[in-house]
Amino acid sequence: MLPAPRPTVLVAALLLLTTTGCSLLAVPTTRTPGGPAPVPPKQVVLSAAQGLDDAGGARIDVVQEGPAGRRTASGSLVWGAADEAGLAVTDELGTGRLTVKDGALDLVYQGGAAKHAERSTAESVDPAAGPDPEGFAGGWTTALITNPGSRAYEVAQGVKLTSLGGEQLAGVTVAHYRGSAPVAELFGKDDELSPQRRAATLDWYQRHGVTAIGYDVWVGPGMQLLRLRETVRGSAGTTVTTTDVSAPGAADATPAAGG
Repeated sequence: MLPAPRPTVLVAALLLLTTTGCSLLAVPTTRTPGGPAPVPPKQVVLSAAQGLDDAGGARIDVVQEGPAGRRTASGSLVWGAADEAGLAVTDELGTGRLTVKDGALDLVYQGGAAKHAERSTAESVDPAAGPDPEGFAGGWTTALITNPGSRAYEVAQGVKLTSLGGEQLAGVTVAHYRGSAPVAELFGKDDELSPQRRAATLDWYQRHGVTAIGYDVWVGPGMQLLRLRETVRGSAGTTVTTTDVSAPGAADATPAAGG
């Protein structure tokens, strides 16, 4: 679920969208005199985040590419009353299945290798993780088991987004927003993190020469959150993580089954 406080901000965003006739695809510099003002990117993304949060679940398809190679994950997440995930994962250690059930996380690779963690120590199952279960390994696993709506909410609140206008994605016209923020601003005052996790996160980015993180968000018709992208440029190169979001299909109905 989305972190508080959100109701006032999101209700205001929805009122803006429904009462002004604003176009979420409009670019501020192309406003027609006397016409409706474009919806601020923050309000669009907040509304899309709320809509996804209310849905209670989604299918995600994630691709990460960077100096360490290519990682992929696909499957479903459920949040709210339940806390479940079922994802097929491919990384440096091979192909496996990542499941979450009631806060317990299991990553089992083909061939029998298995890793176990709690949601709070999810980073410890990353192939690049250090010995400290409370450490940080770049955020890959955390992103896989987190409601994309919550991630979009944090981006909208912590990053100044600008509109890149409309573009085609999966055959439909969508709004594309982009922004970036310093690592210190994103994580230095994050109340959702314990002091230990906050320190570990900031230390990881510092050691890898990362000073800022870039974000792209795509929102489609009906205020649907369709894609999130995180771009991290560090001393070893650039790592790009793209998450495509869609409605869960029949095969995704029970994500924790068969984990």
